[in-house]
Amino acid sequence: MMINAFDLLDLQPRDQLYNPSKKNFVDCKDPICLAVNSPNPPQCKNPNEKCCFQVQYADHGSVLGFIVSDTFPLRLVNGTLSKPHLAFGCGHRLQNRGLHPPTPTAGVLGLGKSKASISSQLSSMGVTKNVFGHCLGDNRGFLFFGADFVPKSGMTWTRMLQSSSDKHYSSGPAELLFGGKPTGIKGVNVIFDTGSTYTYLNLKVYETVLNLIRKDLSGKQLHDVKDKALPICWKGTKPFKSMRDARNYFSTFALSFTGSSNVQLQLPPENYLIVTEQGNVCLGILNGAEAGLGTTNVIGDISLQGKLVIYDNENQMIGWANADCNRKFGAF
Repeated sequence: MMINAFDLLDLQPRDQLYNPSKKNFVDCKDPICLAVNSPNPPQCKNPNEKCCFQVQYADHGSVLGFIVSDTFPLRLVNGTLSKPHLAFGCGHRLQNRGLHPPTPTAGVLGLGKSKASISSQLSSMGVTKNVFGHCLGDNRGFLFFGADFVPKSGMTWTRMLQSSSDKHYSSGPAELLFGGKPTGIKGVNVIFDTGSTYTYLNLKVYETVLNLIRKDLSGKQLHDVKDKALPICWKGTKPFKSMRDARNYFSTFALSFTGSSNVQLQLPPENYLIVTEQGNVCLGILNGAEAGLGTTNVIGDISLQGKLVIYDNENQMIGWANADCNRKFGAF
């Protein structure tokens, strides 16, 4: 299951993890159906027609399916068990998601800003506040709903960009820094989307990033190499076993959000590089223009690993802090 800043929990019935019965299907006239398909309301031929949906993710992948509803048992902070009835999607056609699709999953946990998202549904029922957070580790991680686990201190916050048509979590404008120094790239707006395995930048920003890295590597014992994992890769004098071996060759990027007292999202090498099975190190930042994203910049899960990220829809803020996401979920 992947987390995505779209609006709907989407499961793939072909995986046989969930097989809805007739009573589970949501009618075309149901308000949740209108919310999912907003701003284009569904054309209902009759009141009992099943609610269909087609959604597009931030990296231009898409899914088609039907809306269903069912009971979800959730353990609350006080130890009680809540059983809200939530609407979600059953996808039957998943289109390619970007140039480098992620490992096949059982579905996508949609946590966008509309009334159809899981967080919004729980909030409207009074189960939790419309706040959620995630922490992505190397091998594990955790997700929580509500404000009970939001740290009282140590978080960096920036405002969400407000747009009636944007269902994603966007923030900006930001200035791009490299090695703590300005790059000349300003006014960068980004979408936070862990449903995208990698980070996608528009052509101008991507070319700047690539040129800065290559200039920084000049004179170091790394050489370009072809690797089936990603388009841009380097090899060392011997194969890299982990990012710990490779990170010292590279510098840290940062997005400085100029509209939020210059707060920064730091992107050290482990937040934009991967080490492949061949022992090469590859750039996990991709050219968004080649993926059909135009000027959109998507911060994918590679750039959010090792960070607690919180989406506070109550106060319209996005926050983050470095965290050990591999340990057991608990106090921070």
